[in-house]
Amino acid sequence: MKILVTGASGFVGKAVVAELVRRGHAVAAGSRRGEGLPGAPGVTLDVTDPASVLRAVTGAEPDALVHLVGIIAEEGTQTFARVHVEGTRHVLAVAPRPVRYLHMSALGADEASASGYSRSKAQAEALVRGSGLDWTIFRPSLIFGPGDDFFGRVLRDLVSTAPVVPQIGDGRFPFRPVSVEDVALAFAEALERPETVGQTYELTGPQEYTFRELLELELGALGKRKPIVPVPLPLMDLMVPAMGVLPKPPITRDQYAMLKAGNTAPPERARDAFGLPMRRLPDALPGILGR
Repeated sequence: MKILVTGASGFVGKAVVAELVRRGHAVAAGSRRGEGLPGAPGVTLDVTDPASVLRAVTGAEPDALVHLVGIIAEEGTQTFARVHVEGTRHVLAVAPRPVRYLHMSALGADEASASGYSRSKAQAEALVRGSGLDWTIFRPSLIFGPGDDFFGRVLRDLVSTAPVVPQIGDGRFPFRPVSVEDVALAFAEALERPETVGQTYELTGPQEYTFRELLELELGALGKRKPIVPVPLPLMDLMVPAMGVLPKPPITRDQYAMLKAGNTAPPERARDAFGLPMRRLPDALPGILGR
């Protein structure tokens, strides 16, 4: 199968491309810089530029489109609306008919969410459902694996840079992280399973953790012993907007809203649909942290 992957140079994109290539598909790796990946020639594709999307899709002549492009924080003109909503609109507009279409959304996508990220993901989903394509939507939780940003940078910095570890509120916000290998496997399997057309799958891992438990896991994997100190939510409500003036704030208002909402869902439906091995976060953390 000829497959065009958008966002191929990203953390998830590299894993998805590798799994598709391993299965013998002819993969074109679409990204803004057009970098190639092992077994997958690069294609310049900027989802915010309709002409770029048209050139990439026309040149690739894909049987399947895997749309993975996403941002976790807004920066300059790269807004959630422009990248997630308009970017998806541009891809759908030039998708050949017929084509198999797989879409990366996010767990918690909801147009009523306090998070602009989650609202934009829900708006993009609505475009996909109304596209008339043979689509499948995936909603992953926090994704872990070598090169991930959350466990490999955000939490690592949080537990490494101060004598105490700040915990937001009571630390009970629930999460069910999923491995990048399981996410890639789900995407690849969906292409071979026609019964997944028109379905939305939540991708989560085998175990649920509170935010405090994630901090404790990270500390243990780094071999550190530090006290975890709760920061009351009313104080965080004041601190987070103030940090927004920094060039790269440690947490944005949007990320703060998502964290307080938690990020969890039962894993069984996707596990059974795609035969996912359900890799565990504690087993992966040493490799993520280079230990």
